[in-house]
Amino acid sequence: MNFLSHLECPRCRQQWPADRTWNTCECGAPLLVRYDLEGARRVLSRDHLASRQADMWRYRELLPVRKEENITTLGEGFTPLLRLSRLGAAMGVELLLKDEGQNPTGTFKARGAACGISRAWELGIRKVALPTAGNAGAAWASYAARRGMECLVVMPEDAPELTKKECSVAGAQVITVPGLISDAAKVVAHYVRSRGYFDVSTLREPYRIEGKKTMGYEIAEQVGWKLPDVIVYPTGGGVGLIGMWKAFQEMKQLRWLEGPLPRMVAVQAAGCAPIVLAHRQGREESDYWAGAHTVAAGIRVPKALGDFLVLQALRASGGTAVAVEDEEILYCVQELAAREGVYVCPEGAACLAAIRKLRERQWLREGETVLLLNTGSGLKYPELVQATVTPHESAS
Repeated sequence: MNFLSHLECPRCRQQWPADRTWNTCECGAPLLVRYDLEGARRVLSRDHLASRQADMWRYRELLPVRKEENITTLGEGFTPLLRLSRLGAAMGVELLLKDEGQNPTGTFKARGAACGISRAWELGIRKVALPTAGNAGAAWASYAARRGMECLVVMPEDAPELTKKECSVAGAQVITVPGLISDAAKVVAHYVRSRGYFDVSTLREPYRIEGKKTMGYEIAEQVGWKLPDVIVYPTGGGVGLIGMWKAFQEMKQLRWLEGPLPRMVAVQAAGCAPIVLAHRQGREESDYWAGAHTVAAGIRVPKALGDFLVLQALRASGGTAVAVEDEEILYCVQELAAREGVYVCPEGAACLAAIRKLRERQWLREGETVLLLNTGSGLKYPELVQATVTPHESAS
């Protein structure tokens, strides 16, 4: 069974039929997928999940793909939830890490690509295009290859070389441009107009967010349906944070959750912190951040289409937004590996740096349960760390 109902604009509340191709609403806002949750509640329960395969499609009734044969999968989802005992004890909190680096293609982007490609195929789309800082392109290229679709990826020239290679080896057409992801988006728009590609940029189609929301379902299931006090998420486009908050609202309606919802924390780099600034100023959306720079390419997004949804989630949850310096990010990459054995991406490391700041400010209280999202494997960023080695000296 599938409980997909319709699409809805979160800004103007206009509704759209689900089984047609859409990008954004007429007002320019992203569209969100809605389900018949009352119908789902009558036939689904938490107990139904226990015997299912451990991937993100275990929640298939609450995902937008109507027919099982249209699902495109590489085994994404149900990533480990790890307790960081040593670091948590040092900070006086119960510290958990959801390791999205163990997804196919090495990042959480696999979730959005799996859902987006599956639904695009179901709706008759055969050519997709997107701008990317790297990891989203690698994921969409891989899932497009899996399904036999054409994929165009446009990324900044300084995107990680590894992700350029991932896109290319998966058969995508790869174009690089000077500047930022916003500059890459202008090139994608040209190809959409002139070559008939379907735009799957962040939040410019409704289904990437549905794959990302499964992180929220998994977290709830893995912690026994009583959510952590705080969830800390590295925020560029913010789709994962928006998706998790959406998942929590859906689970509330399904009556699957026990206790309060977590306070959500958006983490950005000091060199690109438009959402942090907007939250601090109490604004509804952010301004474009000129001169954006950070070693964490995934959060180098100067203006997110869904920024207003991120800010709404922060306010509704009693959460906050934090900016951290690149030096702190690089330190935390090595600290997590050396003290807990988890080699995280710089975006994930930014979350640990933010948690330390929030604890110092006493925004995080003693003994609270805090979960950070590591959105990718550190192995995808070999240029960020240097090996310390000692040559063997043979006896003479």
